[in-house]
Amino acid sequence: MNDASDGTWVAIGRVGRPHGRDGSFVVEHASEASERFEIGGVVYVGRAPARIVASKRAGGRIVIQLDSEATRGDQLELPRSELPRLEGDEYYVFDLVGLRVETDDGRALGTIADVVPGPANDVIELEGGELLPLVRACVLDLDAESGRVVVARSFAPDG
Repeated sequence: MNDASDGTWVAIGRVGRPHGRDGSFVVEHASEASERFEIGGVVYVGRAPARIVASKRAGGRIVIQLDSEATRGDQLELPRSELPRLEGDEYYVFDLVGLRVETDDGRALGTIADVVPGPANDVIELEGGELLPLVRACVLDLDAESGRVVVARSFAPDG
């Protein structure tokens, strides 16, 4: 499959520095789902499929070798259609980035820039750098289809 069925491609890493002389490289910004980098798996480089022929960890980082050429800095991607389906209130981070955030009394807080892992729970990072815990007490409604997240005003930064 050379084309994402819904046109959406998802970055799962980037070609990093070489590791050894056999064409292996460190995967920068690797997906947390390390099984995506197992031997025999397929990733897309420049929207062309590339099979993983070697995979290991070195210094805690994923190192892979592909059956085709990849240049440092190239994105490693998957068509969204190849990602596992999520259950109920689960979301991929890329589904949340860009959503509008407002308080339960209608005050606009900005848009989601990222979702970062925290020691107790994930944290929503707004475009202005403000942080909100991704917990039920804070996030009252999350509607990715309408592009809107409603948070409890008690968690909202002053403004």
